[in-house]
Amino acid sequence: MTTRVGREAPLTVGIDVGGTNIRASVVDGDGEVLDTVQAPTPHSAHALEDGLDRAVRELCARHDIGAVGLAVAGFVDESRSSVRFAPHLPWEDTAVAGRLGRRLGLPVILEHDANAAMWAEYRFGAAAGAHNGVLVAIGTGIGAALLVEGRLYRGSYGVAPELGHLQVVPHGRICACGKRGCWERYCSGTALVDTAIEMLATDPMPSTILAREVVGDPGSLTGRRVAGAAHDGDPVALHVMADFARWLGLGLAFVSDIFDPDLIVIAGGVSSSAPLFLDDAREHYAAAITGGRHRPLARIRTTQLGEAAGMIGAAELARTALETGAAEGHAPATGRGADSADVRRARSTAGRE
Repeated sequence: MTTRVGREAPLTVGIDVGGTNIRASVVDGDGEVLDTVQAPTPHSAHALEDGLDRAVRELCARHDIGAVGLAVAGFVDESRSSVRFAPHLPWEDTAVAGRLGRRLGLPVILEHDANAAMWAEYRFGAAAGAHNGVLVAIGTGIGAALLVEGRLYRGSYGVAPELGHLQVVPHGRICACGKRGCWERYCSGTALVDTAIEMLATDPMPSTILAREVVGDPGSLTGRRVAGAAHDGDPVALHVMADFARWLGLGLAFVSDIFDPDLIVIAGGVSSSAPLFLDDAREHYAAAITGGRHRPLARIRTTQLGEAAGMIGAAELARTALETGAAEGHAPATGRGADSADVRRARSTAGRE
């Protein structure tokens, strides 16, 4: 477990701050998870920070920890120190890294959860060796990350890329973001349920598993149950998965027309059902991409690190920030490391005044 310059890599903690649970893991320099604690996610900012504090201190009692990285499903600012907005967390324009760092006495960084997962896959998993890659995390919605020449692309203000909210169907299904026809409304775990209900409404088949479930208790239907029914051969569920594969392929072609990646990683909870849709999605992708017969196509893989990717990536990013002096609460080193989170935040603030 050594760094590129031969020093022993410090252990760091990566935390997946989800709307339901906090999962915190100690990760070594090879991306191996050594220890994990988990707790329900509190609903107030103060209680959430108390919970993060407890989780890290529990791990610190068993390991020598050098820094902490938080993977957050929400908008993280360009300095990776504040949460601008997180739909399922009680933070808004909150300097989380500084507050938590002062409590713990450790350097802390934040990262969008999809970016953290992309970095983990790039360093240790399915995206190893990629030059330009896209990660599409498909769960309740779609999260995404973009790797450009081996570096995460976060945009000017830290929120890129919001691929799930590209409009693919004008005047289509209503999205929680306020728009209509977003990609995630047709290609997500939630979309599997909506598509199944729509198909059954237009052509009810009471003898099928899904039809009986929807009639008996429509609210009980989940994307996981749709995928399970498809695995069991339910005809409606198979049609739903075929529709999902079509939207996934079309969306990936759209994304590839813009970014031209050499690798696409499919992650998130729905990726566990990839055998039901991925081959079809690849065919739709190849047919829809511009000039497909005259260009190399991106390799499309599923996640190698699974649900641990966000924690592993956050821990690895915290380790890098610690070594370069760019983590919140850590004195910057000389050279490139001197462009610390504090300096970048100051520049951002100055630009808004």
